[in-house]
Amino acid sequence: MIPELGHFTLVLALLVALVQGSLPMLGAARGRADWMAVARPAAFLQCAATVLAFAALTWAYVVSDFTVLNVVQNSHSAKPMLYKVTGVWGNHEGSLLLWVLILTIFGAAVAGFGRNLPPSLKARVLGVQAWVAIGFFTFMLFTSNPFERIWPAPLDGNDLNPLLQDPGLAFHPPLLYLGYVGFSIAFSFAIAALLEGRVDPAWARWVRPWTLAAWTFLTGGIALGSWWAYYELGWGGWWFWDPVENVSFMPWLLGTALLHSAIVVEKRDALKVWTILLAILTFSLSLLGTFVVRSGLLTSVHAFAVDPTRGLYILLLLVIAAGGSLALFAWRAPSLKAGGLFAPVSREGGLVLNNLLLATATATVLLGTFYPLFVEAFTGGRLSVGPPYFNATFLPIMLPLVAVMAVGPMMAWKRADLAGVLGRLKFVALAAVLAAAATWYIQEGGPVLAALAMGLAVWLFLGTLWELGERVRLFRVPAGDSWRRARGLPRAAWGMSLAHAGLAVAMAGMIGSSAWKQEEVRVVRPGDEVALGGYSFRFDGAQRIQGPNYLSDTAPLTLLRDGRELGTLYPERRFYPVQEMHTTQAAIRTNGLYDLYAVIGDPQPGGAWTLRLYLEPLVPWIWFGAAFMALGGLVSLSDRRLRVGAPRKAAKAAAQPAPAE
Repeated sequence: MIPELGHFTLVLALLVALVQGSLPMLGAARGRADWMAVARPAAFLQCAATVLAFAALTWAYVVSDFTVLNVVQNSHSAKPMLYKVTGVWGNHEGSLLLWVLILTIFGAAVAGFGRNLPPSLKARVLGVQAWVAIGFFTFMLFTSNPFERIWPAPLDGNDLNPLLQDPGLAFHPPLLYLGYVGFSIAFSFAIAALLEGRVDPAWARWVRPWTLAAWTFLTGGIALGSWWAYYELGWGGWWFWDPVENVSFMPWLLGTALLHSAIVVEKRDALKVWTILLAILTFSLSLLGTFVVRSGLLTSVHAFAVDPTRGLYILLLLVIAAGGSLALFAWRAPSLKAGGLFAPVSREGGLVLNNLLLATATATVLLGTFYPLFVEAFTGGRLSVGPPYFNATFLPIMLPLVAVMAVGPMMAWKRADLAGVLGRLKFVALAAVLAAAATWYIQEGGPVLAALAMGLAVWLFLGTLWELGERVRLFRVPAGDSWRRARGLPRAAWGMSLAHAGLAVAMAGMIGSSAWKQEEVRVVRPGDEVALGGYSFRFDGAQRIQGPNYLSDTAPLTLLRDGRELGTLYPERRFYPVQEMHTTQAAIRTNGLYDLYAVIGDPQPGGAWTLRLYLEPLVPWIWFGAAFMALGGLVSLSDRRLRVGAPRKAAKAAAQPAPAE
């Protein structure tokens, strides 16, 4: 009965979305306040209905209701409760329901917190959001019903993919979807602005917090997914330029550009057309990612193995959403008034360069990801584009971006003195050169590009701290005055500094783990020792351990240095009988500067095992830095200027009809 209730609430949510997407939009076009007012309660009702549907599917997983086909295909009675719950979104239908749930939550949030929005703009934003939801509600109900029954019901289920039975999967997909779907709000604001023919600083003030929230969630989701791949897949890496990794990374890149572009619109009433285009393209890339993982185009641990007909439906949604919005942009964008002028050397100019580099980087990732698919589709041949391509194209674009990031925040709006700014950063530049030289010396002439990149990471980190010090006039006024200035700084300024410094830390981690990683692969027997990076690993033999729903071959490794025991690592090789699948569980010991990483492979004759050992320099800094970036986003969101949006007077003024042009 509860699955039928979930199905009914999905139908109800679709019907409410149809009302929300039509009546308020007509009201905004005709100036009918009563019709526009329908959008707010409709958004709340649509969200409530979707929450009930999601709760019904979760209940079916928790109680192992094997009359529901989705539960049969992705759960098992012996599975731990955590993975029963996370199994809800560990499949095509359930993850789609989570996608729509987050979409309706964002719509309800706009309805609840957008009190200062002009009624016509609010009605149009919620209307566009409803039409996006309609596409996915119809997709679920017609092709991917998560509540489909099966009869006769089997005694047990098929279990969840063992690779997904991990605590990281409890948080990675929801965070990723909060980022993906969160950009739908920026998209809805962009379409609403095109329909109204008005983009102004007040509009940017309303858009920024939603864009920042989506960016923060997506940052956390990508970082958590990278961490999960690092410790779960057992290959000692944190990023492989997998196509499905790339389709989550591209919205992050363009979303970063959108976030900075919206600042220019708010502060200087410039880059309005470009910002609208970025909002459309960012969400279009999110839809593209949804299509890729559900179309059957790619084989990946991240992808859902579904039939291509479902992918065709999402492709149609993508064409309608992206193509229709771009057509509207081409029609309405020329009517938008140009904004303020600025010199190339200015804060605005730095942000424009930031946007151009991020957009170019996105294009290189897009080309490398989809070019092999086009080649296969049109010629039938297979082409592999891997890390060498991305390292050769993406990295040279990002290094100038990092160089500019330390300079941009210190430049004045409208017109700046570049020589003066660089002069204030001379000690930072000296420290960066010394860091690059020290890296070169310590690594005995290691890769030149790695040493230069490490210098750039130091440049960005110290430049960010220097800019913050100048804001509070550190060492120029008494310490008490600097403290009062620091307390009075807007939280958005603190958030920016945290995010930029976090990127510098993450960048250092990426460089260290890529350039100076050490690896040792050996076949070992009990009592054998393997040396790596000044440590010795003694293999003490494998043990068979019974897990909740798996069998584990655990291989204790005693860690020694200079003959002194430091502890024991426990890498595992697990076998899941239901899925008949093996997985690896890496054992990781970290001191914050580097990781010791151990994995056991296949058993060999005579009680021997394959053992892979890695020394990963600075790799923990990747996730420390990502955490600081996400924290910077949260701190910025707490800034009252972003939480209250545009002033009520500005909202009332914006509510007046736009003059004829």
